[in-house]
Amino acid sequence: MSGVVDATETETRTDRDRDESLATGVFLEAYPREAKVVRICFGVALAALGLIGVFGLVQALHRTGFYRGFVSSADYYTVLSAHGVLVAFVFTTFFVAGLFTWAVTLSLDRPLPHPRLTWTWLGMLSLGTVMAVSAVLGGLLDFVPMEADVLFTFYVPLEAHPVFYVGAALVIVGSWLAGASYFLAYREWREDNPGERIPLQTFMVLTTFLMWYLSSVGVAVEVVVFLIPWSLGIVPQVDPLLTRSLFWYFGHPVVYFWLLPAYLLWYTVLPKLAGGRLLSDPLARVVFVLFLLLSTPTGFHHQYLDPGIAEGFKFVAMTNTMFLLLPSLLTAFTVVASMGHGARQRGGSGRLGWLRALPWDDPAFSGLALAGLMFAAGGFSGMVNAGMNLNYLVHNTLWLPGHFHLTVGTATALSAMAIAYWLVPQLTGKRLRFHGLAVVQPYLWFVGMTLMSNAMHRGGLAGLPRRTAEPQYDQVSFEGVVGTVGEMQLQIAVGAVLLFVSLALFLTVIVGTWLGPRGGQLRVNGDIPEPLSGPESAPRVLDNLRLWFAIAVVLVVLAYALPLWDMVADGVFQPGTPPLSP
Repeated sequence: MSGVVDATETETRTDRDRDESLATGVFLEAYPREAKVVRICFGVALAALGLIGVFGLVQALHRTGFYRGFVSSADYYTVLSAHGVLVAFVFTTFFVAGLFTWAVTLSLDRPLPHPRLTWTWLGMLSLGTVMAVSAVLGGLLDFVPMEADVLFTFYVPLEAHPVFYVGAALVIVGSWLAGASYFLAYREWREDNPGERIPLQTFMVLTTFLMWYLSSVGVAVEVVVFLIPWSLGIVPQVDPLLTRSLFWYFGHPVVYFWLLPAYLLWYTVLPKLAGGRLLSDPLARVVFVLFLLLSTPTGFHHQYLDPGIAEGFKFVAMTNTMFLLLPSLLTAFTVVASMGHGARQRGGSGRLGWLRALPWDDPAFSGLALAGLMFAAGGFSGMVNAGMNLNYLVHNTLWLPGHFHLTVGTATALSAMAIAYWLVPQLTGKRLRFHGLAVVQPYLWFVGMTLMSNAMHRGGLAGLPRRTAEPQYDQVSFEGVVGTVGEMQLQIAVGAVLLFVSLALFLTVIVGTWLGPRGGQLRVNGDIPEPLSGPESAPRVLDNLRLWFAIAVVLVVLAYALPLWDMVADGVFQPGTPPLSP
């Protein structure tokens, strides 16, 4: 197939024409309504990413002492809260919704059913975002009578304005409705295709949302049952251990809600960009089933230092977390092997020489590949977080932000930027502009994040705390840590500046493309090639989503039923704590 179409063609297409447009990758012309939804989701996500970059730069320069003139140390915590909330609930949720809408529509070869449902969940996500972000930014704006300096981990005793909690609830419910639209599309496809294997991208979307439904119940209960009445003064006090546990029941699997879209891209788009095909469809399905089973019963590993939780349940969470290494290692093997196949199709040879044959000048490919490489490093630091004894060493130190910036800050964010280079032309019908800037941008992000996350990890080992604007801890030292605190602070500041410049280059390319004129030839091929080992090689039981969801529920009950029962046995509101203003 040529992969070349006229980007100015606007006439109505027949079904045959639609199939031809899909073959050449013009998603916009085949599914205009879904393309509009994806554009809106990506637009909000990328706007949020821009704010995240600004707030991140302010934090890094203020915390390291290189420039403290942007905000006061009191307002630093508002900036920190805005940075975390925009990452956790705005950028990631809208990116997931946009990418999954594209993936389900493309892989099922049909539009999403019930357009009103689609616009309803998009509206709820948007309204919830405006409410939550307005409440957070109220801490910086004197004319806004709200504040929510509660950071990303919004459990008691710190109290946010009720508008923040209502907004968070709307975002969660909106995400549930988005998942419902994907399941309804699958149901219609199944009626027309009885006995067929679930297309791989749709399988990934459905298993991700089953995990999300199971895990987000915890934060929904925390917000609706406890935090909203508590912030309104209806309930005078709530149990801090219970709300903290409900948050962390959701707080670790939400990381996989952020990451699994990147996995979808690494499995289905990256092999194509490398010039080859996915090695194994069955292995990809196994990986997503494992994430469904193991992501949720792990939350107590965030509470190793919390009293009131039996050590045995913490050990169970640690064990389940370590098991999560298995799908990550399977992914590393499968994706690298798929890239190797593509490189050899392009003429690469040798044990390592094939790497030179990969299209490192393609920003979509390089961004996805570097995001996966950085995530591998994040997996190793995650093993330290998961181990009970090692966690005591790094708990609440700069090690934790260093880890998060390798995972959501690079695996998710850089993957989102990379796929934008490939998808935005298909969604807008416009050629990618400023290609030279796009080629440089992923490498600049990789270097900046390497500097910053490396210094954060080492600073954590040296005892530097997280979530504090000051003091600078110039005298902190730790035996075995190479370097000085000043050198670590410099690396963090330099890394943050490089990340900000990289983000500015990305936004320049995407905004320029989005606002650019149509015309000329749009050279894009948006089809996803069939894997070398297809779904026919996978046991059919892998597609039994009801079975895997039932097993996941059982594992959650085994991990959480008894400790949560102990917490609520004496009443869910007593003993408790009154609200504390941030």
